[in-house]
Amino acid sequence: MNIQSIETVNVAVPLKKPFKTALRTVTVAESIYVKVTCSDGTTGWGEAPPTHVITGDSLAGIKYAVEKVITPALIGKSLLAMEDVFQTLDQCMVGNTSAKAAIDMAVYDCFAQHCGLPLYQLLGGYRSRLETDYTVSVNTPEEMAEDAVQYIEQGFTCLKVKVGKDDIETDIWRIQSIRNHVGDNILIRLDANQGWGAKEAVKAIRKMEDGGLDIELVEQPVKAGDIAGLKFVTDHVETPIMADESVFSPEDARKILETRSADLINIKLMKAGGIHNGLKIAKLAASYGTECMIGSMIETKLGITAAAHLAASQPNITRFDFDAPLMLAQNAIAGGIAYEGKVIRMPVESGLGIQQVNIAAESEEAR
Repeated sequence: MNIQSIETVNVAVPLKKPFKTALRTVTVAESIYVKVTCSDGTTGWGEAPPTHVITGDSLAGIKYAVEKVITPALIGKSLLAMEDVFQTLDQCMVGNTSAKAAIDMAVYDCFAQHCGLPLYQLLGGYRSRLETDYTVSVNTPEEMAEDAVQYIEQGFTCLKVKVGKDDIETDIWRIQSIRNHVGDNILIRLDANQGWGAKEAVKAIRKMEDGGLDIELVEQPVKAGDIAGLKFVTDHVETPIMADESVFSPEDARKILETRSADLINIKLMKAGGIHNGLKIAKLAASYGTECMIGSMIETKLGITAAAHLAASQPNITRFDFDAPLMLAQNAIAGGIAYEGKVIRMPVESGLGIQQVNIAAESEEAR
């Protein structure tokens, strides 16, 4: 069961509404889909969206990395020697974690199909049902409150609210407005996307604590490289702090865990370079007694399905941020995970469970 060919396809799906954070505004979900075909005819799929302000990866860069660097390194490799495949993938170029993640997903898809199991069962099979939050983009307090109410009416009970774009008082006003509209029984978690300084973050979070806003956690309050600042925030507030952009690799996770610089870790396949390294991070965190979230970029259901398989496999992955496909105006794939409001059901088919990829663009074979 050797890798015979690798193909790439450009995909673009409009969002129902612009997605706004402290770092960027997105109106169209763009991705590179990757198709791996094995010598026995098995095919696997993966996805890599460009996220310039987080991973540094662009559409052109992802495409070049897959076609010109990764493909020549992997053609002919046996999927029955998976560690060799992943070592080669990791070492064939520095960075380019999104391109690597897409290949990693497709390889896992093929291997799980070969084993006749849904991937999440092959990885650990801890649960078959997940509950996602829904993200409230940064806007005026009034619009954010209206959006929050709409999501609650759709059955969501956990909101991930974007902050960090303006001054602290405006952020607190946003959260207060949302809390006033959704009531006390809705879980609210914040994502500052590196938008605050360390002391500013402590001031903001303490004000929210004193104001009784009942925030579940605050994600990445400071710049990704400011580990000392992240630890300062963690040590000086009661609210749990989650590291996101500060953790790409298992090595990054180890530094955070050893120094107790955050209470929680957000694993994203596009940062980690795929499921293989994501699983390493989750298991490393488990050894420290630390829970994880699996999140995503703005991706279609293909990439989110792969992330959900990892999320469903491990007991210490306890939070799930898989709302991106619900923000899209159309669905590019059939099969994969199934949404029932906030509930996500894992597929029963082997591999990722992808049944059909519905794309208008023509693929380009990378070999």
